[in-house]
Amino acid sequence: MTSTTAVPEPPLSNRGSTPAPRAWRWSSLALITLPWLILQFGGIFSPGLLDDVDSVYIEIAREMMLRHDYVTPFIDGIRFFDKPPLMYWLAAGSMHIFGVHDWAARLPLAVGVLALLFAVYALGVRLFAAISPAHAPDRGGLYAALAMALSIGPYLYTRFYIPDILIALWMTLAVHLFLIALDRARAQNSPLVPMLGFAAVLALNLLTKGLIGIVFPIAFAILYLALTRELSLLRKLSLIPSTLLFIAIALPWHILAALRNPAIPMPAGLGLPARAGWAWFYLYNEHIARFLGRRIPHDYGQVPIPLFWLLLVLWLFPWAAFLPSAVIGAIKQVRFPRAARARLTEGSLALLLWAGIILGFFTLSARQEYYHLPALPALALLVGGLLAAADDHTIFRNLPFTIHPLRRTVRSSLYGLVPIGTLLFLICGYFAITAPSPRPGVTLNDLLNSNPALYNLSLGHIFDLTGNAMGFFRWPLIVVAISMLLLGPGQHLLRRSALGKPSRTFAANLLLAASMTAILVAAHEGYVRFNPILGSKDIALAINAQKQPGDLILIDGELTSGSSLLFYTREPALLVNGHINGPWFGSFWPDAPHIFLTDADLINLWSGPRRVFMLTYHPTERVRDLASSGPVIDLADSGGKTLLSNRK
Repeated sequence: MTSTTAVPEPPLSNRGSTPAPRAWRWSSLALITLPWLILQFGGIFSPGLLDDVDSVYIEIAREMMLRHDYVTPFIDGIRFFDKPPLMYWLAAGSMHIFGVHDWAARLPLAVGVLALLFAVYALGVRLFAAISPAHAPDRGGLYAALAMALSIGPYLYTRFYIPDILIALWMTLAVHLFLIALDRARAQNSPLVPMLGFAAVLALNLLTKGLIGIVFPIAFAILYLALTRELSLLRKLSLIPSTLLFIAIALPWHILAALRNPAIPMPAGLGLPARAGWAWFYLYNEHIARFLGRRIPHDYGQVPIPLFWLLLVLWLFPWAAFLPSAVIGAIKQVRFPRAARARLTEGSLALLLWAGIILGFFTLSARQEYYHLPALPALALLVGGLLAAADDHTIFRNLPFTIHPLRRTVRSSLYGLVPIGTLLFLICGYFAITAPSPRPGVTLNDLLNSNPALYNLSLGHIFDLTGNAMGFFRWPLIVVAISMLLLGPGQHLLRRSALGKPSRTFAANLLLAASMTAILVAAHEGYVRFNPILGSKDIALAINAQKQPGDLILIDGELTSGSSLLFYTREPALLVNGHINGPWFGSFWPDAPHIFLTDADLINLWSGPRRVFMLTYHPTERVRDLASSGPVIDLADSGGKTLLSNRK
């Protein structure tokens, strides 16, 4: 445990009004880029798209290209007002350049991750140069960037195409630009350039995720000025030109979307207003009503608050082991600053405030299990600062060793990483050794349990795994087991022997990073093996092998039950009993195609002259229902999904 006695940090020069020294190092940039190349760029080529949000975003981008309409999003020919357009534009632009491929659509997100890592590195260099080793003043930024690159949460939630990691990028840039602008305002220099950058980032944030894209950075800026008693600086921050730039970037799409999708009469008895259009659905329903838990339709699960906070630790694993000591140290630095506006005090306050705003907001509002992502760069930077301080023994020579940063990191490693790494080594090793090898003809889906009550969670299918299913993951389990042994006891042995040998703390952190790289490579391999259960690419390929002009593609259920079919077949789909959620609101427009079928419509189509392909999760029931209407042929099975047809 760390001491609660307030001990000031070593003397720091007052650098609040002077720019931080440029300390970027090519070797550090290479170390940051290497795991990105392996995990992010290397991971865009496999596996196929997931059903649900992954393929929904990317299919909307494809349909934007086909329609040449970059204002109103459509999916399956129907208006889709749920999200702002930047993610669609990025995927569409990439596919326009490289072709309509899943990897091309994923490329912008991977590039965004690299930009985030560099942005975290740059901010870490600014904030922690004074407590990093003299020969490596960028060490805090390096460790923070590696923590972002090699934590579970940022990796998992870039396996499918969602905007939250870009929100983390915009938030990191906004905080850095705002701090630079403050430096210039304090020094009586013009803050125009960084404030214009801040405004541009705000606009991109708004176009990425909606109103929270401006709520978080603006709340940070105002609260930071209030806490530092510098609200008077607002008048020096070039607010008028910055606001004009923000409006120029953000407003055109909103105006065009409202004009092209005005309010129209809505059906009665559904809880909708008498008239509604894009403005009601996007501005009110997707923002205010969702915050209040009154969205129509209510298609989002709610993560309990205790689980939300527990997942924060998991998403930052393994670096979360150092987080308690880092947060305590930051709080002490804010309460007992050594020098007015010193970089370390500035950084501690900024990072605590940044993380607190986001985590506090989602604690009080609707929350999903990945809504922590915009706060993770702040937490990674806190950890990076602590690890950098532990690398340099000389500037802390006057501190009692019981509260020395090295001692704190050693204890965090001993009580956090060693037991967890050892436990996971034993668990993964046990399953790797004891899990039975799959019998010929047995698929992974045959050995899973079904837990539909948990599928509202983005990773809910993980709970379907059983001991027998682990045989499909033997080699990934072996890699994880060995890596956990290195991540826990291995790096701890290096760290505890580091007193007087600073290079060993650096080696311990690099071993931690290398171990996590191997673990995440194994996770990707497991994800590839699990993918047929989460996506429908194999079913789409089976359709493509046989479909002819005039054939119909049906999804038995809502669109997200097989949304990747649309991307891989390049064809629209009809939905059987699927008039819910995603395309539900857009279906009320007069020009919406008639894609929603009842069971009676299905029977009529099945006995009609056109060949029908239908993806279903319930083949036994459907064979029974359709047998009297014509042949029912099982064309393909993959991941618990079956492709039925009425023609060979």
